[in-house]
Amino acid sequence: MTPFGKKIRELRRERGVTQREMAAALRVSSAYLSALEHGRRGRPTWQLLQRIIGYLNVIWDDAEELERLAELSHPKVVVETSGLGPDATALANRLAETISTLSADDLKALLGQLETAAARAEERMKASRRR
Repeated sequence: MTPFGKKIRELRRERGVTQREMAAALRVSSAYLSALEHGRRGRPTWQLLQRIIGYLNVIWDDAEELERLAELSHPKVVVETSGLGPDATALANRLAETISTLSADDLKALLGQLETAAARAEERMKASRRR
């Protein structure tokens, strides 16, 4: 399941809507909506994402969150490490070979560490642009 799929399933269930009802309203098949929720389909198109946001009647922050989660929810990721150091390639390969065996707690811990490192890198980039 992708972060986007998990979130739309939560929102759909909070509103008491079945997959069939939501799929019909969005003009997609129930099978497609199920695949989207379970992560067997990639990101929705921008147009479908906007229809989902409208159908679920989410506003501002929740809509931005859905857009962000859609961007993070491609189930088949390619990590390009050419031009980077050997540690980047080793990290990408190690993650690819072990992600399916990691516990939920380990995944959350690794994701937290990566988010912290990404925030530090973003701050460094902003600081260098100000110079």
